[in-house]
Amino acid sequence: MYREESPPPTAATPSMVWWILMVAAGGILTAMTFPGQTAGLSPFTDPLLAQLDIDRTAISLSYLIATLTGALTMPVLGRVMDKYGTKRAIIWIGVLLSLVLLGASFMSEIFGLTLSYVGLRMTGQGALSLAATTLIARTVTHRPGLALGIVGAIGSAGISLAPVGVERLIAWSDIATVWRIESALVALIVIPIALALPKDVPQTMTDTGTHIVVVPESGYTVGQALRTGMFWVIAAAGFIVGMLSTGLAFHLISILGAQGLTTIEAAANFIPQTVAALLGTLGLGAIVDRIDPRWGVAASMLTMAGALGLLPFVGPGISGVIFGVLLGAAMGALRGVEAAAFVRYYGRGHIGAIRGLATAIGLASTALGPLYFALGLALTGSYAGPSLVAALFPLLVALSAIFIRPPASPDTLKE
Repeated sequence: MYREESPPPTAATPSMVWWILMVAAGGILTAMTFPGQTAGLSPFTDPLLAQLDIDRTAISLSYLIATLTGALTMPVLGRVMDKYGTKRAIIWIGVLLSLVLLGASFMSEIFGLTLSYVGLRMTGQGALSLAATTLIARTVTHRPGLALGIVGAIGSAGISLAPVGVERLIAWSDIATVWRIESALVALIVIPIALALPKDVPQTMTDTGTHIVVVPESGYTVGQALRTGMFWVIAAAGFIVGMLSTGLAFHLISILGAQGLTTIEAAANFIPQTVAALLGTLGLGAIVDRIDPRWGVAASMLTMAGALGLLPFVGPGISGVIFGVLLGAAMGALRGVEAAAFVRYYGRGHIGAIRGLATAIGLASTALGPLYFALGLALTGSYAGPSLVAALFPLLVALSAIFIRPPASPDTLKE
């Protein structure tokens, strides 16, 4: 699976400042994916329903088509990053995301909205997220799990807090103006950071502790990874969290409104989600270098099942806060362990392509979430039944994470 050994005395020791700067850059880039994330798009949902005069099922179908289309590009992007480097990829992703947001501000009907969703999900939620975490996975070798955990925590904070700011901006202005503001932010933040990034050259640093985890630079190819059960366990966890958290976030105002919460109370539920996601991401990221990552996957799945099981009993007050904490913890825990788990199990040599495929699976799942809850509401008249049924899926993945054997260490593979 992996091996621990003392660092060689000749290991390079770049400044801790370099480590901090790389992690900060990765975190900011991840946070700047919010225009394409469900949390960042959620405040637009109800205003778009009114502005375009469409129903909830129609906008969910539009979201599904766009998300599936965006997901198809992720395996290709992963291979491109392995070949040309993540720095170059991030520059072009930033340019495209800014242009997509600008173009979205001019849409006026469902077809234009679908095209806008395609661009936002492809460049924001998919491409920039993949590129930011792959940058860290390929360049940071000292405590990579902790680095990815901090990156995920910073990103989670930005993404989870975005709905509050976006909702206020929409209330004070209009949809088009907010998308133009987001376009300017991407151009002013993402592109300059990308231009300042170093090339994808792995750096090492002497560990101050007794042992470090050694991750081979070569490792599994995509085909070899696909033949291991653990790849599918991690991918399934990403699918479950992507689908269900997206569905809940996309319809959160409606879902919590049905439970008796006001619009402001429902939007504010992203705050306990943010806090819990931060703690989950940092907590798992800090220890994933020292434990088998599958235990983090199982913890995420059990917490997600708890959130879904609690939803029918949520009301104003503490129960709503507990729901937000459980949901945020599930997302944060998986975010803290997922990227590090792929590097640990499969090495760095083809990590872009391997994570590109896993990201495509996770991104595709987010297309199904909004439609699942929309159809569930249409068929049953409430969100309670669909939520309880959905709670069964993460339980199955948690059991799989516990009982499926991890793959052999990447350094045992024949070159």
